[in-house]
Amino acid sequence: MSITVKNDYRYAIACPTSMGVRLTPENRMAVAGSTRFYLTSTSAETNVLNVASSLGKQCLAMTKYVEGSPIAAFIRAQLRARNIDSVGATVPQGGPWGYRHQFNIADSGFGLRAPRVWNDRAGEVGRTLSADDFDLDQIFNKDGVGILHISGLIAAMSSETTRCCQKIAKAAKAAGTLISFDLNYRATFWKGREEELSAAFHELASITDILIGNEEDFQLCLGFKGPEAGGKDLTDKIEGFKGMISQVKEKYPNAKVFATTLRQVISANEHLWGAILLADDEWQVVEPRLIQVMDRIGGGDAFTGGLLYGILQSWNWQDCLHFGWASGVMAASSLNDYAEPADEKQLWDIYAGNARVQR
Repeated sequence: MSITVKNDYRYAIACPTSMGVRLTPENRMAVAGSTRFYLTSTSAETNVLNVASSLGKQCLAMTKYVEGSPIAAFIRAQLRARNIDSVGATVPQGGPWGYRHQFNIADSGFGLRAPRVWNDRAGEVGRTLSADDFDLDQIFNKDGVGILHISGLIAAMSSETTRCCQKIAKAAKAAGTLISFDLNYRATFWKGREEELSAAFHELASITDILIGNEEDFQLCLGFKGPEAGGKDLTDKIEGFKGMISQVKEKYPNAKVFATTLRQVISANEHLWGAILLADDEWQVVEPRLIQVMDRIGGGDAFTGGLLYGILQSWNWQDCLHFGWASGVMAASSLNDYAEPADEKQLWDIYAGNARVQR
């Protein structure tokens, strides 16, 4: 394996993140037609942590809370239940029109009715996240972190979170922590900030060890030109990704691992799901397979979480990719937007297609 996780760490994976809650209608109903909703705490970054935390590894969310908020108390309790520690500042709400935690309102879709997601992030406390909110020396040098994971969502959320991610990544790098960066382009976050964010994402990618994103992410976040032979077919996407990474490797030589998922939507209930990875100059591919979907949200984050778990375990690259693929399938089989395996075997059974009852 071309990358090595440091031996002395308290936290297997840490991430800067803005926590919120997700409301999902029961029984795959549409939001507008529902009166009963399922509430969970959520963030793209902690969804990545959840594979390792479920399998017994201590993980850390670096975040911010609203003082006295029952939603903040709910989020803290949910993270504790998921074996994820959290650290960060607690700030006063500042009145009814002050700070709060985001609401993510999303239905799962059904058949040819697509899932719909509505993000309500006005006044979100996580947009004010700062590296000064954390004791970086304590976290990265004294406690130790195996992998720092950064999502393009938190890196692009505001000018404050962009600077925060840059400073945290530099501190992690100096301490010998591996850095994982999921580009995760989101047009609404980039609007009007293209030049600023292009420079920031370039800086983050330059010190990243594990770079995750699809062909469009690399084009829109880092300015690469897409290969001429692109297409919507999954085979074309595989070849397009390979062509893209040949450019990326040259520009970002520090990165040793490149990966993405492959998804073709047949209906809200059925997807073709695959994955591809390049490491040590060898390509690993899981050809797209038909999977059943309860709720698609979080599948990509769970894939990343499974991949990072394999790296923490020093597995070979094929096993890392297969485990990541299976973690994504598990997240898609749940109303929660993260995978929560009971043990490694559960995920290996998913990869093997073994759905027989376990007694």
